[in-house]
Amino acid sequence: MLVAIEGGDGAGKATAAAEVAAQLVAAGRSATVLSFPRYAETLGGHVLGEYLGGRLPHIASPRAAAVLYALDRMESAGAIANAAANHDVVVFDRYIASNMAYQAAQEDPGGSDALMRWIGRLEIDQFGLPLPDLNVYLDTPADIARGLILRKRKRSYTDDPLDAYEADDGLQRRVRERYEAMVAEGLLGHWARVPTVVDGALRPPREIAAAIVGAIDRAA
Repeated sequence: MLVAIEGGDGAGKATAAAEVAAQLVAAGRSATVLSFPRYAETLGGHVLGEYLGGRLPHIASPRAAAVLYALDRMESAGAIANAAANHDVVVFDRYIASNMAYQAAQEDPGGSDALMRWIGRLEIDQFGLPLPDLNVYLDTPADIARGLILRKRKRSYTDDPLDAYEADDGLQRRVRERYEAMVAEGLLGHWARVPTVVDGALRPPREIAAAIVGAIDRAA
């Protein structure tokens, strides 16, 4: 089963993915995590690290950036297949929906829906990547997500506290809108919405992961 953990920056995707895998293993199922982009493993991932770290001399258009993110996953097709062959559940920390949300958020409003569908066709139909069995949207209010972004550990691809996407508050708001649209329309298949904040307080990672595991069980 392929499970994609999705959401804007600061939503806690990496923490949730690791905790979900740990809970699945504790329950007797084999599980592993694949995180995208794979900055050190693929050409696409390396170029993305240079781009997000501000070290490229060009500004990438949304479509050009989308191709780089899709390339990173296309180069990872073998790793995805191997993980799926050897585990009951493969948990993705970001997957195809992330590319759709972030690039559409940088497109003119009139073309954002068309761009999301173009990216879906690129990754699935042309690059042959498998659809996830379940997409999980970590629903995190923008103001809380911003604080969590600032608390992130140092990334391998930049020495700055925020990368190019994280530093853009407007982009983060539009990304959230794009995810909401994907969930509402059921793009890329089945979605489960998991709130990460209740009554103004962050839910513990174990509680968030337990909600995701419950969604996995219902989708299985």
